Amino acid sequence: MRILVVGAGAIGGYFGGRMLQAGRDVTFLVRPRRAAELASAGLVIKSPNGDATLTNPPTVQADKLDKTFDLVLLSCKAFDLDDAITSFAPAVGPKTVILPLLNGMRHLDVLDQRFGANAVLGGLCAIAVTLNEVREIVQLAPMQSLGFGERDGKISDRVQAIAETMASGKFGAAASKQVIQDMWEKWVFLASLAASTCTMRAPIGHILAAPAGKDFILGILDECSAVASSEGHAPTGPFFERVKGMLTTEGSQLTASMFRDLKAGAKVEADHIIGDLIARGDAAKVPVPKLRIVYTHLKTYENQRG
Repeated sequence: MRILVVGAGAIGGYFGGRMLQAGRDVTFLVRPRRAAELASAGLVIKSPNGDATLTNPPTVQADKLDKTFDLVLLSCKAFDLDDAITSFAPAVGPKTVILPLLNGMRHLDVLDQRFGANAVLGGLCAIAVTLNEVREIVQLAPMQSLGFGERDGKISDRVQAIAETMASGKFGAAASKQVIQDMWEKWVFLASLAASTCTMRAPIGHILAAPAGKDFILGILDECSAVASSEGHAPTGPFFERVKGMLTTEGSQLTASMFRDLKAGAKVEADHIIGDLIARGDAAKVPVPKLRIVYTHLKTYENQRG
């Protein structure tokens, strides 16, 4: 299976790197700067699950992309989606499968419109990973998983083939019969975590220590869950209890990647993660007053960034 990983940042670089380390046919679609970094220092992974340095990993730049691939692994930020589509479109043939790992749901509509729904799987990952100052991929905790599947719930031949290919990467890849439900549940958790930590500019434990902090966090979780329920994807009992536990652990240093981006003065996925929930809530007449405050906060931040 020929795999094109769009970008070699934290997420794409980690999962693509683990497959390359296992001997899979992986090529990274990168910009000139990243290509030069990889050619010079290699793809470096620092991880509690084992370090790796992959010298001269296969790369290609968009203007040199002249052949199709079996699988396109897409892990860009939502605000880079349009540019990413333009860059990897020449790699998509009649049988190419696109596996997006973006958060939320809006990207599925965008990809469907460009490539057709049959080409696009559902997908999600759970991993805490970043690029350090020397552009090495640093995994912050041992947790790692990557889920994917047909959006109609079938385990197709192509999904089985992807599962077999990714198994060698040893990062918890698994095919799912309910990938859309999985994506919604992750969205509920991520949006609740991002909304709470970004608005209060603090980890979960610090918010909980403040007056009404717990009420604020759980109120956000309830609103996100209500929107998911209105779309037919109510968070399941065990999931909801697990998430509630993570969001109410006293002293927790848990934050969202959006919070870390905000602290760094970087772009944030306000529209994709929070704005789209509000739009879906409005369409279903689900009140989301706390999410509106969060969204206003994030959009004000974006305005200040210019």
